[in-house]
Parts: sequence; C-alpha cells; structure tokens
Amino acid sequence: PDKKTAWPIPNIWGWALNRGIAAVKEDAVEMLASYGLAYSLMKFFTGPMSDFKNVGLVFVNSKRDRTKAVLCMVVAGAIAAVFHTLIAYSDLGYYIINKLHHVDESVGSKTRRAFLYLAAFPFMDAMAWTHAGILLKHKYSFLVGCASISDVIAQVVFVAILLHSHLECREPLLIPILSLYMGALVRCTTLCLGYYKNIHDIIPDRSGPELGGDATIRKMLSFWWPLALILATQRISRPIVNLFVSRDLGGSSAATEAVAILTATYPVGHMPYGWLTEIRAVYPAFDKNNPSNKLVSTSNTVTAAHIKKFTFVCMALSLTLCFVMFWTPNVSEKILIDIIGVDFAFAELCVVPLRIFSFFPVPVTVRAHLTGWLMTLKKTFVLAPSSVLRIIVLIASLVVLPYLGVHGATLGVGSLLAGFVGESTMVAIAACYVYRKQKKKMENESATEGEDSAMTDMPPTEEVTDIVEMREENE
Repeated sequence: PDKKTAWPIPNIWGWALNRGIAAVKEDAVEMLASYGLAYSLMKFFTGPMSDFKNVGLVFVNSKRDRTKAVLCMVVAGAIAAVFHTLIAYSDLGYYIINKLHHVDESVGSKTRRAFLYLAAFPFMDAMAWTHAGILLKHKYSFLVGCASISDVIAQVVFVAILLHSHLECREPLLIPILSLYMGALVRCTTLCLGYYKNIHDIIPDRSGPELGGDATIRKMLSFWWPLALILATQRISRPIVNLFVSRDLGGSSAATEAVAILTATYPVGHMPYGWLTEIRAVYPAFDKNNPSNKLVSTSNTVTAAHIKKFTFVCMALSLTLCFVMFWTPNVSEKILIDIIGVDFAFAELCVVPLRIFSFFPVPVTVRAHLTGWLMTLKKTFVLAPSSVLRIIVLIASLVVLPYLGVHGATLGVGSLLAGFVGESTMVAIAACYVYRKQKKKMENESATEGEDSAMTDMPPTEEVTDIVEMREENE
C-alpha cells in the first residue's frame, strides 16, 4: 500500500541451523533432537518479548516512550537469562527436559547445555523487535525486511565457516548457536542504526496532548500482556508437542527420531505461511483514526477495504506456495536433502507432516487480520481467552489422536493445526464481540448528538409562550 512497504521476510533461518547440525554425521539425529528441544524451550521465553514490536508500533511516539519500552525489555531479558540458567543447572531443568520428555541422559545433557548457551539470546531478540516496531510505525518495513535478510545471510555464512572449524569435533552444538547469535547481532545492529538515522531526530522528546500524552509503562504492559500470553502459548505449543510425542513413543529411539523429524520440518513447514503473522501490523500502521499516525505523512490513502484485499491475496499466495512445495512429488524431499542435509530415508518420514502444514495459512491469516484490527482499537484484552483455548485443543488432540492410530511427527503437526483452528475461532468470536460493542456505542453517540441538535434548534421556552399568546389574540 505504501512505496516504503515491503513484504515480510519468511522465518527460514532454522534451515541453516539444522543444516549445521545435520552436517555433523556422528550422532546427527541426537544433536538435532537436543538442539530442537533447547530451541523450542528458548522460544517460549523470547516469544512474549518479540510482541513488544507491537508496543513500539502503537505506543512509541517520543524518545521518552522509547526509553520506557527499552527499559521493559532490559528487565524482561534479565529475567529470561535467570530462567535459562536455572533450567540448565537445577533439578527443575532435569525434570522438565529428561523426565517430562522421556529422553535419555545424553540427549538431556546436551539439551540443558544448549539451553544455557542460549541465555543471552532473548535480550538481543527483544531489543531488535522493539526497534522493528518503531520502524514499522514510520513505514520503514523495507529496512526491517533487510535486517531479517541480513540475519539469515549471517547465519548461513557463519554455519559454513564454523563447519570448517574445530567446533565440529569439540562442541557441535555451538555451530548453530553461535550462528544464531551472529544473525541476531546483525539484525539488532541494523535496526538500531536505522532507528537513529531515520527516526530519532524527528520524534519529540515527549508526546504532546494531540498524541494522547506520554504512554505509561502500565498502559504498555496492559496492551502487551494479552499479545504476550498468546505468543507464549504458541511458543510453548512446540515443547508440549515434543513432550507428548516423545512420551507417546515411550522415550525410545523412535521418540528421538520423531522429535528430530519435528525439528527438521518446523522451519520448512513454517516458511510458506509464517510471514502471514505480520499482516497484523498493517492495520495499526495505516489506520487514520490512530493519533500516532499523525506523525507520519503519506500520499496514499489506505482504507479497510484495501487491507482486506491485501490480506486475501497474501493468504491465497501462501496456500499456493504450500501446495506447490509439499504436494508436488519429490519437492519436499529435495528441500530437506539439499538444504537441511538429511538422508533420503529421513526425508521421506517428513513428507506427511509437511503436507499437514499446507492447511495452516487459513487460520493464521484470520487470526492475524483480526488481531491487527483489535490492536488498532487497543482492545487486546479480549484476545486472552484464545490462548487458553489453543492449549486446551492442542492437549486434547495430543491425547485423543493416538487412540485413532496417529503417532509420531504426524501426531504433533496435526495437533498444532487443531490448536491454530481453535485459537482463530476464539479470536473471531472476540472480534465480533468488540465490533458489536463499537457499533452500539456509535449508535448511542449518534442518538445523543441528534437529541442535542434537536434541543439546540428549538426556540427558547419564553419565545414559544409568546408565539402561542399572539395566535390566541389573533383568533
């Protein structure tokens, strides 16, 4: 809709990281499972922080607002680092990873070690997302996209470099983890430099009355926590799936293989539809009723109808991409073999889970479109129940489907799809509730204005009395 606006960049860095692990031929499946468990647990902590991008998009109108947002992220990053250390060294981590997931001592030890190495990542990720939201507010999504591309490129380059180092023999887990850090560093640096170059000097020190005044930390957190809860449940869904899939197969070698399949298929299956989540940023960025958009001038008028058409086109494109990639014979296997680096037998086991991913774009698009509209109205609190329903549907599916003969990675991805559908349905119900309240409020305001107008148009009481008396005298 805007000449500065670019398409969101797909979340494909997992391909390069998994490639770095799969290239280590010795215990490649075990290493893939260990890194997958650690990465999915880490995402549970970074997920809520990445939604501070929306705080930057909606609330940050001044340097003072930005300082408050960054302070919140510093505190959240420190808390996440403490949890990482606690899980790595305490009995709590042994229970969560070894006992709950029914993995052997070797996989559990590697997973806890990888989790410790990832302790600083949540802070770096949160700082990057906060500045990404501010840049999106000012229509610099092209710069945000370039930062994401730079992240992926940096990870691919460092995986290639580190594969030729001594780490492959000494500590193979550090290959994807160091690459992840380097990518995040490049992305965070790019976004921060973009903010200081393009935005820092043009926004005021404090927000004036025309922008609703300075945003308080309380308002930011009230807006953020429902979105954080939703994303936290999305992030914890993957560890829950890994847990149930592993326990369903009794912690055997088949369980390790199933977790490895899930680890390999998540980034590949996520690529064709993952970027649809960013559609929720379109409504706040272009809504003219949002006072924060008065800071940003644009020559093009973007209406709700334009946004709906744009959303539909994005969903259609994602569905087409999914069916081409995952239903065309031998295409998905070739992607896994050539990019991830697994063997053909392992790639064949990933075909069915990847085909289930083909149906994800519809619920993801519905959720993203309606969430963006609710964010514009700052009514995010109605989204909280959807996260609860998602977990309920997910766990129910993981419990029921094994009785129907569904096991392994297919069980995991199918349950994720059921959770997405449940969540999107609840978001739609919440949006309908808010729409009806908004419509009723507007009708009441129109009625009140009509009454005020009628009272204003009526002549004063004394004038009416005089007119009546004159008519009686004439008669």
